[in-house]
Amino acid sequence: MSLTQQDYILGIEKVSKSFSGVKALDEVSLYIKPGEVHALMGENGAGKSTLMKIVTGIYQKDEGEIFIDGERAIIKDPKAALDLGISMIHQELNQIVDMTVAENIFLGKEPCHGRSHVINRRKQKELVRSLLHHTGISINPNARIGDLSIAERQMVEIVKAVSYNSRIIIMDEPTSAITDKEVAKLFGIIRNLTSKGVAIIYISHKMDEIFEIADTVTVLRDGCYVDSKPANELNNNSLIRLMVGRNINDLFLKEAVNVGKPALEVNSLTKKGFFQNISFKVCQGEVVGFAGLMGAGRTEVMETLFGIMRHDNGMVKINNKEVVINSPTDAVKHGMALISEDRKLKGLNLKGSVKANITLSNLADCCNIWEVIDRKKENQIVDEQIKLLNIKASGRNQLVSTLSGGNQQKVVLSKWFLTNPEILILDEPTRGIDIGAKQEVYKIIARLAQQGKAIILISSEMPELLGLCDRIIVLHKGNITGNFSRANFNSEVIMSAAMGQHQD
Repeated sequence: MSLTQQDYILGIEKVSKSFSGVKALDEVSLYIKPGEVHALMGENGAGKSTLMKIVTGIYQKDEGEIFIDGERAIIKDPKAALDLGISMIHQELNQIVDMTVAENIFLGKEPCHGRSHVINRRKQKELVRSLLHHTGISINPNARIGDLSIAERQMVEIVKAVSYNSRIIIMDEPTSAITDKEVAKLFGIIRNLTSKGVAIIYISHKMDEIFEIADTVTVLRDGCYVDSKPANELNNNSLIRLMVGRNINDLFLKEAVNVGKPALEVNSLTKKGFFQNISFKVCQGEVVGFAGLMGAGRTEVMETLFGIMRHDNGMVKINNKEVVINSPTDAVKHGMALISEDRKLKGLNLKGSVKANITLSNLADCCNIWEVIDRKKENQIVDEQIKLLNIKASGRNQLVSTLSGGNQQKVVLSKWFLTNPEILILDEPTRGIDIGAKQEVYKIIARLAQQGKAIILISSEMPELLGLCDRIIVLHKGNITGNFSRANFNSEVIMSAAMGQHQD
């Protein structure tokens, strides 16, 4: 039996949108059923955000129609979307941190005493408790938002969406900054909502999440509709092929490299409370991966090597000479670079331009003989980096905060490349970026290895580690539980080591 428009809670038919003559969406159609989790997939720039901004009234479509319960809908602004039961939980949470949970949920729609403008605090708390019970979320209504974890703050946004009687909730990268345990709790809440007929539009780059929570997957590419399929009819490879038009095996460019002398040797490195007796080496031209579950100590080991944290015991050698690294400045002087897992917090000046960020770590090369910045020289260096790393920006003066996640990451990489490091530590370098941007980062890693750089790669994505690394070291609760050469890679054995089962 074929479904009609009335069978869908949301119908989007042949919607188009252009900006300055450039088509961001070209006759895109999407149909959402009540009580389903519908994943919207595609690379950055595929049109996902533009489509959702049209659905939530932030943008106005140029062409096409939107239907709610089979009835044509006009969504002229965000309030109109809320009135129709559509709400969106954005990746960047926009909350008032000094207000309570209850105050944030009812912001702008506070219950008042009679016809007065005096807020009825008692009724507000009762309504919040009812909403929390309805959604199965356990949070103190009187808690200050700023005191909550990111996961708890996302839960508050879900409750806020339900408080609008939303029947369609859009979740944009809801798990980008939360733990696996918190993800499981979020999925439980999503299933609770869908059991009551709420439709969830779920946007994520994380394939494993899509196959765990989604009922249906729709793929966009370059502003065009590609296909919609039940999630159980897809796998990693087929979904990636829909998204980027190529197979997963084509993503990784692992080429044979002549491994040179040890560039970095670590012996019995220990930081009490974080990790103990960590020993390994990385040679020139080698990519050594670090695997492990959240809290395993991978980032802490690398931050200690880079001088952000002080170690209690152990020895570090660079090019067979013992070194003392007490600060990141020391690390840079010894030819090291650390690309942090949190590019926005630790890797970028979000208020600065592409140029200001790229040259930040190596302004000396941009100066003349009087140690004054030579703007012409600086511009030339930045333009070369933009071309070399294929950074997609309108120009060197574009604010870095307006770039896509993948291009922001390439700006971070470019900043450190200018220091000409011999040892690169890449901590989750592809987190939060799309498949196409990931492949460009993989090409950069392959090129660096060919140049003889020693590379440490921390990643939570098993295919990434298996595809890029020469060796994989596994940590569990601050201890090394496995060390695998490429010939012995086995995802199941590596995962067992990550869960604490020592592998010889």
